[in-house]
Amino acid sequence: MNYLAHIFLSGNDRRVEIGNFIGDAVKGHSYELYPEAIRQGILLHRAIDGFTDNHMLVRKTVQDLKPYFGRYSAIVLDIFFDYMLASRFSDFSDMSLGKFSRRFYLALITNRRHLPHRIKRFMWHFIATDRLSRYADKEGIRRSLEIMVAYKHISISPLQAIEYLDEHEEHLRSIFNEFFKELQTYVNELCLTAGH
Repeated sequence: MNYLAHIFLSGNDRRVEIGNFIGDAVKGHSYELYPEAIRQGILLHRAIDGFTDNHMLVRKTVQDLKPYFGRYSAIVLDIFFDYMLASRFSDFSDMSLGKFSRRFYLALITNRRHLPHRIKRFMWHFIATDRLSRYADKEGIRRSLEIMVAYKHISISPLQAIEYLDEHEEHLRSIFNEFFKELQTYVNELCLTAGH
C-alpha cells in the first residue's frame, strides 16, 4: 500500500498516522527510538505491508502487471490502489479527502522533529503539492509516478501506467474493493488485539 492507504488505516491517533507514514524510512529496531504512538504506527505499517504482500489477490495482480512494469509492478499497484481509495474516498470515510489530507499535513508539521531526515527532505513539497488529494485523479497519479521516476530512478513509463489504468480500471477497482475490505478487517482485529 502507498501513503494514503497507510495513513487512512491508522485510526484517529495523529501520531500513529505519522508512524505509519514514515514506516518505510525506519529500518530494523530503530523504531524503538520513537514515542509510543509513533512506534505503534511503524509496526502497523509493517503489518499492513506483510498482509498486503502475501495476499493472493495482490500477488496475482502483481503478476498480471509484470509484462508491463516488470520488477516495479508492486510499486505501480500501490499507486493504483491509492487512486482507488482517493477517487471514491466518500465510500470509505465520512470525512472529505481534502479535510483528511489537511489534517494529516498539520500533524506532519507539528511532529516534524520526529520525522526521519529522508521524510523531512520532501515533506514541504509533499504538503505544497497536496499529494494525498492528488491521488484522486489520474493526472495526480501520473505526476506522482513522474516524481518517483525522477527521484527514485525507477524504470517505468507514467504514461503507460495511466493507459493501463484507463483500460483496466473497473477490474482493478473490484480487486481493490475486495482486498481492502479484508485489509480493514485485519487492521481492526490487529488493533483490538494490541489494545489500541
